[in-house]
Amino acid sequence: MTNLCVNDFQLLADLHRHASRQGPGGEAETKQALDFAGLDRLSSLKIADIGCGTGASAILLARELDAEITAVDFLPEFLDELRSRATDHGVTDRITTLNCSMDSLPFTVGDFDVIWSEGAIYNMGFEAGVSDWSRFLKPGGKLIVSEITWLSAARPLEIQSYWETEYPEIDVASAKIEILERHGYTPEAYFVLPEHCWLENYYLPMQNLFDAFLERHGRKERAKAIVEREMDIYEKYRDYFSYGFYVAEKYET
Repeated sequence: MTNLCVNDFQLLADLHRHASRQGPGGEAETKQALDFAGLDRLSSLKIADIGCGTGASAILLARELDAEITAVDFLPEFLDELRSRATDHGVTDRITTLNCSMDSLPFTVGDFDVIWSEGAIYNMGFEAGVSDWSRFLKPGGKLIVSEITWLSAARPLEIQSYWETEYPEIDVASAKIEILERHGYTPEAYFVLPEHCWLENYYLPMQNLFDAFLERHGRKERAKAIVEREMDIYEKYRDYFSYGFYVAEKYET
């Protein structure tokens, strides 16, 4: 989300801290992206999960792969929650947390076999992210990200205006793929997150947190209203946008 005042952002961070997901997604879809990437599940891998939130992706990757995962987020309270959940899932030995902004990562060139980012790259912009993060991948390494994407070339003015305000980089998948190609990647797969990733996996659990959230904050309604506005937009215009999952390989030069 963009165009928020500091207090709005703090309220939303508190609300999302207690959610298993900070955006649309699902375990089946994360596994599908893994399958499309063709990662060897028996090989030791180094993975950076950038914008990891409370760890839905990082924990699943730790369960599915023989991997050393660096989970990056700029909100320390999300990382606290991730560490607690990693303990519950028995994968603390595979996940290291890093409190850092995604646009100033302290990694060295060629550090990682995989860079993963679900629903977070928009914070620095898709093109800036795929360009900047490329240096941290080994040649032949995989970039696996989900990004808000138009599902058609034409859409109603209301939803067009909404997203032009919230995230001007929203575009159709072909434009996103062209960006990947321009910045040294070979696109390998693309698929769209289905409705249940938004409704059952994200918005419904968020609704279930509203009462406790409002109680903590003296019944303040602002953050709840922001989330409900997003829900209304999605339910009305779900045929025109979703998150697209993009899987690409860095050129071997």
